[in-house]
Amino acid sequence: MATREPTPTWSFAVVLVRQGHRFLLVHERKHGQLWYLPAGRVEPGESWVQGALRETLEETGVPVVLEGLLELQHTPQPDSARIRVIFVARPADDTPPKAEPDSESLEAGWFSLDEAAQLPLRGGGHEVLSLMRRVLAGDPIYPLSLLAREG
Repeated sequence: MATREPTPTWSFAVVLVRQGHRFLLVHERKHGQLWYLPAGRVEPGESWVQGALRETLEETGVPVVLEGLLELQHTPQPDSARIRVIFVARPADDTPPKAEPDSESLEAGWFSLDEAAQLPLRGGGHEVLSLMRRVLAGDPIYPLSLLAREG
């Protein structure tokens, strides 16, 4: 019996950090230096939660508390797959967003939906604005316990 090759799978955490009617956005160093949500690849050996917390802190300078999951996305390709977990979070304290560029991002800031719509957003803004609208509209936020380990 032939052994099947593993399917390369890329795992990403995307975090909607909400404070009242404003969301934390990142002015990215990569991806055309556009604005986007805190997000990044979950590293080998890291849990989804650990990846989400690390990426948000690295890119924004703001420590957060994850409140739950908005969506789990799976995009299969013929030779690979991509999985993204969309988290909802709140700031852990009153740490201001990053104002000085570093290797992770140029800056970060709090924006309302209307303010975000005026920014040069990655992907033309459709995804970012759609996710923000869903959270503001009260879409279900699922418990973090859905991301259970095997066994």
